[in-house]
This record gives sequence, structure tokens and C-alpha cells, in this order.
Amino acid sequence: MNQRSDLLSELCDFLYPRSPYYGQFKPEYLVFNAHLQDFSQRVNYICNLQTAGKLSPEQAYKQIHLLWKELKSAKKQLEIQ
Repeated sequence: MNQRSDLLSELCDFLYPRSPYYGQFKPEYLVFNAHLQDFSQRVNYICNLQTAGKLSPEQAYKQIHLLWKELKSAKKQLEIQ
């Protein structure tokens, strides 16, 4: 069971890489950075799907636009200037 857990952990690290945060430490900045990295990862997947012909440009734009709105909302909720 431990080997399976290690494999899943490695797979998650590969599919959802995270970079350490080196900016000014404030809890809201750290949380926003996590949202920003998630946004970046999702946009990357959408771009790859569109490039491969799995999504139309309009679908890709709509999905990225929705993700952008979610990121703006997260920034506003965290009260980051």
C-alpha cells in the first residue's frame, strides 16, 4: 500500500507542480500565490488542449476568462492591493 501511495504522490507532483514562495511573507500573499499557481497550471492545460484541437479557441477563451474572474475574486476576498 505504501508503494501505491508513493506513486500517487509522485504523479500528483508531476501533474500539479508547485514552486516555493519567496516573496514578502503575509498569509494572504501565500494564499494568493497558491491561487495564482493553480490558475497558471489550469491555463497551461487549456492552452495545450486548444493547441491539440481538443478545444475550440472560443471554448478555451471562455474557460480562461472564467478562471481569470475566479482569480480576481480571490484577490479581492484576500484584500490584496
